[in-house]
Amino acid sequence: MDTKHIQIIDFNYPLPDERIAKYPLPQRDASKLLVYRKGEIIDEQFANIANYLPQGALMVFNNTRVIQARLHFRRTTGAQIEVFCLEPHTPHDYQLSFAATKCCAWTCLIGNAKKWKDDVLERPVTVGGKPMTLTARREEPCGTGFKVVFDWGDPNVSFAEVLDAIGELPIPPYLCRPTEESDLRTYQTVYSKIKGSVAAPTAGLHFTDRILAKIEDHGIDREEVTLHVGAGTFKPVKSAEIEGHTMHAEWFSVKRCTIEKLMAHGGHCIAVGTTSVRTLESLSYLGVLLQQNPYVEDHELIVPQWLPYELGSSKSMPCAMEALQTVADWMDQRQLQELHASTQIIIAPGYRYHIVSQMVTNFHQPQSTLLLLVSAFVDGQWRTIYDHALAHGYRFLSYGDSSLLIP
Repeated sequence: MDTKHIQIIDFNYPLPDERIAKYPLPQRDASKLLVYRKGEIIDEQFANIANYLPQGALMVFNNTRVIQARLHFRRTTGAQIEVFCLEPHTPHDYQLSFAATKCCAWTCLIGNAKKWKDDVLERPVTVGGKPMTLTARREEPCGTGFKVVFDWGDPNVSFAEVLDAIGELPIPPYLCRPTEESDLRTYQTVYSKIKGSVAAPTAGLHFTDRILAKIEDHGIDREEVTLHVGAGTFKPVKSAEIEGHTMHAEWFSVKRCTIEKLMAHGGHCIAVGTTSVRTLESLSYLGVLLQQNPYVEDHELIVPQWLPYELGSSKSMPCAMEALQTVADWMDQRQLQELHASTQIIIAPGYRYHIVSQMVTNFHQPQSTLLLLVSAFVDGQWRTIYDHALAHGYRFLSYGDSSLLIP
């Protein structure tokens, strides 16, 4: 299959607005679970997911945490300007940027950008009972947005505290409603830890401490990776063929002990969510890149969008275990306990999965790259699954129901 020439219209389906879950269920694990197992479909409750997982398997979760990335300013003219923080610019490291005091710069999307000229925006903010003024200065274009320099002038207050004080949690645009207080809790997974995402890894929203305990009781090993979900996750494919779609790069990190655990499980695992899938599958291609250039520095590690298809089934593609060992050896040579990299990988029909053997995921938007990823995983049977979900009352998208895919 020539993946680049896939027609995105072939991945369209009717999704009535009333089937999009605008709010989560009161109890996270009360959601429905569609189990697709070797062509058979079973309607289940998410609370029973452990019954369908093989004992002794490894399950990998994305522990990213959604930040309050929307900042609202008002110009002296009265115009409202929204500044949406996408990723840190200076310092570029997420943890360093959140810990920065006095000032920092981020790559941001600008709402109502035509109304923001060269003036500096100001907004009062109070942190720990201490009032201060946050300023924002727009500088040069940067990717799909602009570099914005923030300054609040206090050496004892971090940018993370500023965001927590006045930032708004971004919820998906298709919910067609403002963020509510309840979203601060329900739009985070119970195991979220590492701040940086502007969208939740929504397959994980169904898990509760009770379900995690049942999974562990079932003999399932658990590991966590971090991939910070960017706003590009909602970017529609506007080109007729997917070759014309540019994937957003997303930052991820994987601990050395997690790679060790993957190898202990034969290089295979159950991935919770498409963000975990993208992280895990990218490890295989990092192994390729490191074999080609073992002297690359960690800040240069990025998996290009089309690399999997350019390699094809060539002999240069190692098996999962070999790729993981290459990554582990590279980390050991540099005495790294945590790998930091970025990925632009697009997973679409024609892709061969290397590490992910089962997947937990929600139901995705028509004509989206996430639907392409699912189709590649179930050998093109996505429409059978989605037709069943539509016919049997499943709720769709971020706050909707879930599926367990076992090809």
